[in-house]
Amino acid sequence: MLHSMEDRFSSRDHSPSLSIRLAPFFEGLPEEAVERATANVVIRSHPPNQVILLENDWGSSVYFILSGWVKIRTYNLDGREVTLNILGKGELFGEMAPLDEVPRSTDVITLAPTVIGNMPAQDFVRLLNTEPQAGIRLAKLMARRLRQVNRRLRLRESDSMSRVADILLFLADGQGKQGANGTEIPNLPHRELSSLSGLARETVTRVLSKLEKKGLISRDRDVLCIPDTHALERLML
Repeated sequence: MLHSMEDRFSSRDHSPSLSIRLAPFFEGLPEEAVERATANVVIRSHPPNQVILLENDWGSSVYFILSGWVKIRTYNLDGREVTLNILGKGELFGEMAPLDEVPRSTDVITLAPTVIGNMPAQDFVRLLNTEPQAGIRLAKLMARRLRQVNRRLRLRESDSMSRVADILLFLADGQGKQGANGTEIPNLPHRELSSLSGLARETVTRVLSKLEKKGLISRDRDVLCIPDTHALERLML
């Protein structure tokens, strides 16, 4: 479990609140435009391992993560699950299908108790059409995700230590929070790190143990801490 007891949420629906307006995507946008865009948002709580979206669904909503974690997954030709990304608080997903007017291309499933704001797709598209800054923000988000994917692809032929280090840095870049002892990321199940890195679960477990012995990471039940991200980066040189 990625969250402590006080972070658990019930499965009941919540009425729209100020929390959706505080999402980073809306920061700096005109207040009127944000209020209009979020007027029809529905906020829901979801338990772990709940499917939020399925591949080939049509894009009727865009989703903002207010708390918790989700994974973006697909399947390869052999039917093996492949985790493409892990997203947490402040991130959004499901934004491409309404823009392309095509079905979803991936599944999204919760990894922890997660609170999500569902925005009608037409409200999201209207915001992009009327507020240039919103379009720029979305373009920057897409560019960051593309850079992350390109970096992971370049490392596919690297040794296992480099690949696990890269996944940890990838998560730190997207979801890391500065704690007292370094950058903190969720202590994901090894099967998720295996799917992200393309390595066997046993290999991931072995590499994490080596990194911990070297003092490059520390772990407790919910959190994995990277004391020095630069030291971890040097493993990949």
